[in-house]
Amino acid sequence: MITVSIARDFSRIPGARFPQEGDHSGQEFRTKVLLPKLREAIAKKEKLCVILDGTAGLGTSFLEEAFGGLIREDKIPYEELQSIIELVSEEDEDYIEEINQYIKDAYEQKNNH
Repeated sequence: MITVSIARDFSRIPGARFPQEGDHSGQEFRTKVLLPKLREAIAKKEKLCVILDGTAGLGTSFLEEAFGGLIREDKIPYEELQSIIELVSEEDEDYIEEINQYIKDAYEQKNNH
């Protein structure tokens, strides 16, 4: 299993959606950390464990861009993403539900256009 920790591998203080809105954006996390690890997991046929704990908080725009963007921007197939990614949070399990909803919403938007 491949593991990514937002706090350890990116920032303890994640920012907004886009880099122009400030440091440590969701887009930056997706393109520099999450997507390369996801591609590695796909290539190795392994799970990707994303640890959400240890940050000062995760904003909705950060999470939507980081995870919804995998489908919307990076064209990762929904079923593949669902089968590979494993979200872990002991601090706030609501994040997991929120992220799954962003992924689902991005998939539905893509298929309705």
